[in-house]
Amino acid sequence: MIKPLATLLLSLLLSAHILAAVPVQPVRYAMVSGLSDPHRAYMLALLQLACDEAQLRCQLLGTSTMNQSRALVQLSKANGGIDLFWGMTSKEREQKTLPIRIPLDKGLIGWRVALVTAERPDLLAGISNRQQLARLVAGQVDDWPDTSILRSGGLKVLTSQDYGNLFPMLLRKRFDYFPRSVMEVQREAALPVSQGLVIDRHLLLRYPAAMYFFVSPHQPQLAAQLEKGLRMALQDGRFNQLFLRYNGQVLAGLALAKRTLIELDNPLLPPATPLQDASLWYRP
Repeated sequence: MIKPLATLLLSLLLSAHILAAVPVQPVRYAMVSGLSDPHRAYMLALLQLACDEAQLRCQLLGTSTMNQSRALVQLSKANGGIDLFWGMTSKEREQKTLPIRIPLDKGLIGWRVALVTAERPDLLAGISNRQQLARLVAGQVDDWPDTSILRSGGLKVLTSQDYGNLFPMLLRKRFDYFPRSVMEVQREAALPVSQGLVIDRHLLLRYPAAMYFFVSPHQPQLAAQLEKGLRMALQDGRFNQLFLRYNGQVLAGLALAKRTLIELDNPLLPPATPLQDASLWYRP
Protein backbone atom coordinates (compact mmCIF):
# COMPACT_ATOMS: atom_id res chain seq x y z
CA MET A 1 0.00 0.00 0.00
CA ILE A 2 2.86 2.38 0.75
CA LYS A 3 4.37 2.24 -2.71
CA PRO A 4 1.14 3.09 -4.61
CA LEU A 5 0.46 5.90 -2.11
CA ALA A 6 3.94 7.31 -2.61
CA THR A 7 3.49 7.08 -6.37
CA LEU A 8 0.18 8.94 -6.15
CA LEU A 9 1.67 11.68 -3.99
CA LEU A 10 4.58 12.06 -6.40
CA SER A 11 2.16 12.30 -9.33
CA LEU A 12 0.12 15.00 -7.56
CA LEU A 13 3.25 16.96 -6.73
CA LEU A 14 4.45 16.76 -10.33
CA SER A 15 1.02 17.86 -11.62
CA ALA A 16 0.99 20.81 -9.23
CA HIS A 17 4.50 21.76 -10.30
CA ILE A 18 3.59 21.57 -13.98
CA LEU A 19 0.42 23.64 -13.44
CA ALA A 20 2.36 26.26 -11.48
CA ALA A 21 4.76 26.56 -14.39
CA VAL A 22 1.89 27.30 -16.83
CA PRO A 23 1.61 31.08 -17.36
CA VAL A 24 -1.61 32.81 -16.36
CA GLN A 25 -3.91 33.43 -19.34
CA PRO A 26 -5.98 36.63 -18.95
CA VAL A 27 -9.41 36.23 -20.57
CA ARG A 28 -11.21 39.57 -20.83
CA TYR A 29 -14.92 39.14 -21.40
CA ALA A 30 -17.41 41.87 -22.31
CA MET A 31 -20.14 42.64 -19.76
CA VAL A 32 -22.83 42.89 -22.42
CA SER A 33 -25.73 43.16 -19.95
CA GLY A 34 -23.86 44.29 -16.86
CA LEU A 35 -24.04 42.48 -13.53
CA SER A 36 -27.74 41.79 -14.13
CA ASP A 37 -26.97 39.50 -17.09
CA PRO A 38 -29.04 36.36 -16.34
CA HIS A 39 -26.50 34.22 -18.22
CA ARG A 40 -23.40 35.55 -16.50
CA ALA A 41 -22.95 32.98 -13.72
CA TYR A 42 -23.50 30.01 -16.02
CA MET A 43 -21.33 31.39 -18.82
CA LEU A 44 -18.46 32.15 -16.46
CA ALA A 45 -18.73 28.64 -15.00
CA LEU A 46 -18.57 27.19 -18.54
CA LEU A 47 -15.64 29.44 -19.43
CA GLN A 48 -13.76 28.31 -16.33
CA LEU A 49 -14.60 24.68 -17.10
CA ALA A 50 -13.20 25.07 -20.63
CA CYS A 51 -10.01 26.54 -19.17
CA ASP A 52 -9.68 23.73 -16.63
CA GLU A 53 -10.21 21.01 -19.21
CA ALA A 54 -7.62 22.60 -21.52
CA GLN A 55 -5.23 23.01 -18.54
CA LEU A 56 -5.16 26.78 -18.86
CA ARG A 57 -4.61 28.96 -15.80
CA CYS A 58 -7.26 31.49 -16.77
CA GLN A 59 -7.82 34.81 -15.08
CA LEU A 60 -11.37 35.84 -16.00
CA LEU A 61 -11.66 39.62 -16.20
CA GLY A 62 -14.95 41.44 -16.82
CA THR A 63 -14.80 44.72 -18.71
CA SER A 64 -17.02 47.75 -18.37
CA THR A 65 -20.63 47.28 -19.47
CA MET A 66 -21.27 47.60 -23.21
CA ASN A 67 -24.00 46.47 -25.56
CA GLN A 68 -23.44 43.59 -27.98
CA SER A 69 -22.90 45.83 -31.00
CA ARG A 70 -20.12 47.66 -29.18
CA ALA A 71 -18.61 44.37 -28.03
CA LEU A 72 -18.51 43.19 -31.64
CA VAL A 73 -16.66 46.35 -32.70
CA GLN A 74 -14.17 46.13 -29.82
CA LEU A 75 -13.56 42.45 -30.45
CA SER A 76 -12.52 43.13 -34.04
CA LYS A 77 -9.79 45.55 -32.93
CA ALA A 78 -6.29 44.32 -32.15
CA ASN A 79 -6.25 46.44 -28.99
CA GLY A 80 -9.99 46.55 -28.32
CA GLY A 81 -9.67 45.55 -24.68
CA ILE A 82 -11.74 42.34 -24.82
CA ASP A 83 -11.03 38.76 -25.86
CA LEU A 84 -14.54 37.37 -26.08
CA PHE A 85 -18.22 37.81 -25.40
CA TRP A 86 -21.14 35.41 -25.33
CA GLY A 87 -24.37 35.84 -27.22
CA MET A 88 -26.68 34.46 -29.86
CA THR A 89 -25.01 33.57 -33.12
CA SER A 90 -25.72 35.32 -36.42
CA LYS A 91 -24.10 35.47 -39.83
CA GLU A 92 -22.59 38.88 -39.08
CA ARG A 93 -21.10 37.79 -35.76
CA GLU A 94 -19.55 34.67 -37.26
CA GLN A 95 -18.02 36.70 -40.08
CA LYS A 96 -16.39 39.20 -37.72
CA THR A 97 -15.18 36.89 -34.94
CA LEU A 98 -13.87 33.39 -34.23
CA PRO A 99 -17.06 31.60 -33.14
CA ILE A 100 -16.74 28.46 -31.05
CA ARG A 101 -19.61 26.49 -32.55
CA ILE A 102 -20.69 24.66 -29.43
CA PRO A 103 -24.14 25.85 -28.27
CA LEU A 104 -23.46 26.81 -24.65
CA ASP A 105 -27.20 26.93 -24.01
CA LYS A 106 -28.02 23.72 -25.96
CA GLY A 107 -30.27 25.89 -28.12
CA LEU A 108 -32.45 27.17 -25.28
CA ILE A 109 -31.82 30.80 -26.22
CA GLY A 110 -34.39 30.17 -28.97
CA TRP A 111 -37.00 28.75 -26.54
CA ARG A 112 -38.97 31.80 -25.41
CA VAL A 113 -41.62 32.51 -22.80
CA ALA A 114 -42.80 36.00 -22.03
CA LEU A 115 -42.91 38.41 -19.17
CA VAL A 116 -46.24 40.25 -19.02
CA THR A 117 -47.75 42.69 -16.55
CA ALA A 118 -49.42 41.32 -13.41
CA GLU A 119 -52.51 43.29 -14.44
CA ARG A 120 -52.80 41.16 -17.59
CA PRO A 121 -51.47 37.70 -16.64
CA ASP A 122 -53.61 35.91 -19.25
CA LEU A 123 -52.89 38.28 -22.11
CA LEU A 124 -51.48 35.45 -24.25
CA ALA A 125 -54.18 32.88 -23.39
CA GLY A 126 -55.96 31.59 -26.47
CA ILE A 127 -53.25 32.71 -28.90
CA SER A 128 -52.28 29.77 -31.12
CA ASN A 129 -50.59 31.23 -34.20
CA ARG A 130 -48.37 34.05 -35.43
CA GLN A 131 -51.25 36.01 -36.95
CA GLN A 132 -52.95 36.29 -33.57
CA LEU A 133 -49.70 37.12 -31.79
CA ALA A 134 -48.94 39.82 -34.37
CA ARG A 135 -51.80 41.92 -32.96
CA LEU A 136 -49.61 42.52 -29.90
CA VAL A 137 -46.20 44.21 -29.59
CA ALA A 138 -43.09 42.54 -28.19
CA GLY A 139 -40.18 44.37 -26.54
CA GLN A 140 -36.50 43.66 -27.32
CA VAL A 141 -33.09 45.35 -27.43
CA ASP A 142 -32.50 46.80 -30.88
CA ASP A 143 -29.17 45.04 -31.55
CA TRP A 144 -30.29 41.59 -30.38
CA PRO A 145 -30.63 39.04 -33.21
CA ASP A 146 -34.02 38.13 -31.72
CA THR A 147 -35.41 41.46 -32.88
CA SER A 148 -34.82 40.59 -36.54
CA ILE A 149 -36.07 37.02 -36.02
CA LEU A 150 -39.35 38.14 -34.50
CA ARG A 151 -39.89 40.78 -37.17
CA SER A 152 -39.10 38.34 -39.97
CA GLY A 153 -41.84 36.12 -38.55
CA GLY A 154 -44.34 38.95 -38.97
CA LEU A 155 -44.39 40.01 -35.31
CA LYS A 156 -44.36 43.61 -34.11
CA VAL A 157 -41.39 44.67 -31.98
CA LEU A 158 -40.63 47.85 -30.05
CA THR A 159 -36.96 48.23 -29.17
CA SER A 160 -34.70 49.97 -26.68
CA GLN A 161 -30.94 50.41 -26.77
CA ASP A 162 -30.75 49.42 -23.11
CA TYR A 163 -31.77 46.02 -21.74
CA GLY A 164 -32.64 47.38 -18.31
CA ASN A 165 -35.11 49.91 -19.74
CA LEU A 166 -37.36 47.17 -21.11
CA PHE A 167 -38.74 46.21 -17.71
CA PRO A 168 -40.17 49.64 -16.80
CA MET A 169 -41.28 50.07 -20.43
CA LEU A 170 -43.36 46.90 -20.12
CA LEU A 171 -44.80 48.07 -16.80
CA ARG A 172 -45.83 51.33 -18.50
CA LYS A 173 -47.42 49.26 -21.32
CA ARG A 174 -45.16 50.72 -24.00
CA PHE A 175 -45.36 47.19 -25.41
CA ASP A 176 -47.38 44.09 -24.47
CA TYR A 177 -44.98 41.24 -23.77
CA PHE A 178 -41.24 40.64 -23.35
CA PRO A 179 -40.13 37.28 -24.85
CA ARG A 180 -37.26 35.83 -22.82
CA SER A 181 -35.24 32.66 -23.05
CA VAL A 182 -36.37 29.86 -20.77
CA MET A 183 -32.87 30.11 -19.25
CA GLU A 184 -33.45 33.74 -18.34
CA VAL A 185 -37.05 34.37 -17.47
CA GLN A 186 -37.31 33.00 -13.93
CA ARG A 187 -34.19 34.81 -12.76
CA GLU A 188 -35.40 38.03 -14.38
CA ALA A 189 -38.89 37.71 -12.89
CA ALA A 190 -37.29 37.68 -9.42
CA LEU A 191 -35.39 40.95 -9.94
CA PRO A 192 -36.59 44.09 -8.12
CA VAL A 193 -37.03 45.79 -11.50
CA SER A 194 -39.62 43.11 -12.38
CA GLN A 195 -42.00 43.98 -9.54
CA GLY A 196 -45.41 44.13 -11.18
CA LEU A 197 -44.44 41.62 -13.89
CA VAL A 198 -45.22 37.89 -14.09
CA ILE A 199 -44.27 34.96 -16.31
CA ASP A 200 -46.89 34.07 -18.91
CA ARG A 201 -48.24 30.51 -18.43
CA HIS A 202 -49.67 29.91 -21.89
CA LEU A 203 -47.24 30.35 -24.78
CA LEU A 204 -43.87 29.01 -25.95
CA LEU A 205 -42.09 30.62 -28.91
CA ARG A 206 -39.31 28.56 -30.46
CA TYR A 207 -36.76 29.18 -33.21
CA PRO A 208 -33.41 27.53 -33.99
CA ALA A 209 -30.65 29.50 -32.27
CA ALA A 210 -27.46 29.03 -30.31
CA MET A 211 -25.33 30.98 -27.85
CA TYR A 212 -21.60 30.80 -28.51
CA PHE A 213 -18.41 32.23 -27.16
CA PHE A 214 -17.23 34.71 -29.81
CA VAL A 215 -13.45 35.15 -29.61
CA SER A 216 -11.36 37.97 -31.03
CA PRO A 217 -9.94 37.18 -34.49
CA HIS A 218 -6.62 38.31 -33.02
CA GLN A 219 -6.74 35.46 -30.47
CA PRO A 220 -6.82 32.25 -32.56
CA GLN A 221 -4.83 30.25 -30.01
CA LEU A 222 -7.24 31.16 -27.21
CA ALA A 223 -10.20 30.20 -29.41
CA ALA A 224 -8.62 26.82 -30.20
CA GLN A 225 -7.82 26.11 -26.55
CA LEU A 226 -11.30 27.03 -25.33
CA GLU A 227 -12.93 24.90 -28.01
CA LYS A 228 -10.67 21.99 -27.06
CA GLY A 229 -11.67 22.42 -23.41
CA LEU A 230 -15.40 22.55 -24.16
CA ARG A 231 -15.22 19.44 -26.34
CA MET A 232 -13.36 17.58 -23.62
CA ALA A 233 -16.05 18.64 -21.14
CA LEU A 234 -18.73 17.30 -23.49
CA GLN A 235 -16.94 13.98 -23.72
CA ASP A 236 -16.38 13.48 -20.01
CA GLY A 237 -19.89 14.65 -19.03
CA ARG A 238 -18.89 17.75 -17.06
CA PHE A 239 -20.54 20.07 -19.60
CA ASN A 240 -23.94 18.39 -19.21
CA GLN A 241 -23.58 18.26 -15.42
CA LEU A 242 -22.99 22.01 -15.35
CA PHE A 243 -25.88 22.65 -17.74
CA LEU A 244 -28.30 20.70 -15.54
CA ARG A 245 -26.99 22.29 -12.34
CA TYR A 246 -27.86 25.75 -13.64
CA ASN A 247 -30.90 24.96 -15.80
CA GLY A 248 -32.55 21.67 -14.82
CA GLN A 249 -34.81 23.01 -12.08
CA VAL A 250 -35.60 26.14 -14.11
CA LEU A 251 -36.83 24.08 -17.07
CA ALA A 252 -38.96 21.84 -14.88
CA GLY A 253 -40.71 24.84 -13.35
CA LEU A 254 -41.90 26.31 -16.66
CA ALA A 255 -44.12 23.35 -17.71
CA LEU A 256 -43.06 23.73 -21.34
CA ALA A 257 -44.98 20.67 -22.56
CA LYS A 258 -48.29 22.22 -21.47
CA ARG A 259 -47.82 25.45 -23.44
CA THR A 260 -49.08 26.32 -26.91
CA LEU A 261 -46.08 26.19 -29.26
CA ILE A 262 -45.50 28.75 -32.02
CA GLU A 263 -42.42 28.08 -34.16
CA LEU A 264 -40.49 30.72 -36.10
CA ASP A 265 -37.74 30.50 -38.70
CA ASN A 266 -34.36 32.08 -38.04
CA PRO A 267 -33.06 33.78 -41.21
CA LEU A 268 -29.92 34.85 -39.32
CA LEU A 269 -28.82 31.29 -38.53
CA PRO A 270 -25.43 30.62 -40.18
CA PRO A 271 -25.14 27.52 -42.42
CA ALA A 272 -22.32 26.16 -40.24
CA THR A 273 -24.60 25.77 -37.19
CA PRO A 274 -24.15 22.12 -36.09
CA LEU A 275 -27.86 21.27 -36.07
CA GLN A 276 -27.13 17.70 -37.17
CA ASP A 277 -25.25 16.85 -33.96
CA ALA A 278 -28.10 15.88 -31.61
CA SER A 279 -25.75 15.64 -28.61
CA LEU A 280 -25.30 19.44 -28.62
CA TRP A 281 -28.98 20.36 -28.32
CA TYR A 282 -31.60 20.20 -25.57
CA ARG A 283 -34.36 17.66 -26.01
CA PRO A 284 -37.11 17.49 -23.37
